[in-house]
Amino acid sequence: MKIQYYTATSLDGFIATEDDSLDWLFPLGDLNNSSYPEFICEVGALAMGSATYEWMLRNADKVAEEAGSPWPYAQPAWIFTSRKLPRIDGADVRFVSGDVRQVYAEMQAAADGKNIWIVGGGDLAGQFYDAGLLDELIVQIGSATLGKGKPLFPRRVLSPILHLNSVRQMGAGMAELRYEIHKGGLSETA
Repeated sequence: MKIQYYTATSLDGFIATEDDSLDWLFPLGDLNNSSYPEFICEVGALAMGSATYEWMLRNADKVAEEAGSPWPYAQPAWIFTSRKLPRIDGADVRFVSGDVRQVYAEMQAAADGKNIWIVGGGDLAGQFYDAGLLDELIVQIGSATLGKGKPLFPRRVLSPILHLNSVRQMGAGMAELRYEIHKGGLSETA
């Protein structure tokens, strides 16, 4: 079992615009022509930040058009939030707050030997990293720049902690990098 941060980023390191838009991402490639179909088969539980969940709420029609349902995941999801948020019909979600370590055992048990996916955002992935729980970064880099927005991974991580395992071109607009996190010496966060 691994805890994986699987995401897409602009060339200049942003996962969304300042107002949480992902419109820049969709023209860059087809999800079915990426590693996603194989990746999601190995996922047993999800962790998601409130901004990502709220994006799902705002874009339920678009998600349903693409995935056939406003909630495209069969796996249970832990939504990290300090606010009360509405539920998406048919979604197995658990709203939690506080330290990621407090719910890790529950997520691990639900995953039943499969991986845990940190869906987003970057700060939530950073919290798993800070806790020594993050095992892998899978980053799809798009051929677009945003200038500013929500950062990919707002932590300072210096070599040799990240070990590049693979690079894959995905069409003309994306490249995927996979990094293993060596946990022997997690660096200071910034």
